[in-house]
Amino acid sequence: MKILITEFMESSSVEILKKSFDITFDQDLSKNHIKLKDSIGKFDALIVRNKTQVNQEILKNAISLKFIGRLGVGLDNIDTEYCKNNNIHVQPATGMNADSVAEFVINSSLSLLKNNPLMHQETLLGNWPRTSILSRELKGKTLGLLGFGLIAKKVSLLASVFNAKIIAHDPFVGQNIGDEFNTQLVSTNELFEFADIISIHLPLTQSTKNLMNYKAFKHMLKRPIIINSSRGSIINEKDLLRAYDEKLISGFALDVYEKEPVPKDFLIAIKKDTNCILTPHIAGVTEESNSRVSEYIVNAVLEFFKL
Repeated sequence: MKILITEFMESSSVEILKKSFDITFDQDLSKNHIKLKDSIGKFDALIVRNKTQVNQEILKNAISLKFIGRLGVGLDNIDTEYCKNNNIHVQPATGMNADSVAEFVINSSLSLLKNNPLMHQETLLGNWPRTSILSRELKGKTLGLLGFGLIAKKVSLLASVFNAKIIAHDPFVGQNIGDEFNTQLVSTNELFEFADIISIHLPLTQSTKNLMNYKAFKHMLKRPIIINSSRGSIINEKDLLRAYDEKLISGFALDVYEKEPVPKDFLIAIKKDTNCILTPHIAGVTEESNSRVSEYIVNAVLEFFKL
């Protein structure tokens, strides 16, 4: 049986698959839609991350495909409805990068509260902003989590170590679950009003796209820090920059974007004295999580094909 891998995967896991399968490892296919469409028909399984767009056009040519392994969690790059209707099993690496993302959120919260990007820039220029730029603590702050799934729960546990107050909005989670994590479930508006830090943990859907727009930022009373390690299109990026310029928010950390790689016009619009952190969709990608994710998908492939 043949497996196609279109994005980076830990080499030791690839070697394990080679013992039982005919493996084609071509990372360029994630960027070459036409070539992927033309070649997909001969493969029994496909392993991707988030760049490979496994849409209906691709899947209609995947006449032998039985399994799609997602080296990560989000499935918005895969037409799961088509897969469901055509007996193609889709397997995300559920929970395998949760610790990495949770650490990213806490790290970003601390860095932005302490204005580290601004401190770094000024010190680099030869200035000494020891008293001109103020720093804050996470202790006593209110952390608002939009979505309260596995990653958000891990964030809440880490934040509690700093004696932060945690609130969350998730219409699918009851207060009994919140109580287990010392987290108060609130409405979206309440979260916007009371949070010092807002971290997004939502899938990208029609209802969450552009959820964080200018109207939402206007509801934020405490000039919060915004952290997005979920999906880029949940935040309207132009409105985000406007909100920062108008002092509706005090900083932001983005690991995901409306378009990836990030367009130059967005980068140019960010001023040098902006309290922000930009990273290239790596919140869930660490040496440790990459090993866990790859091993998880290897075991899922072997189990699915009973090898």
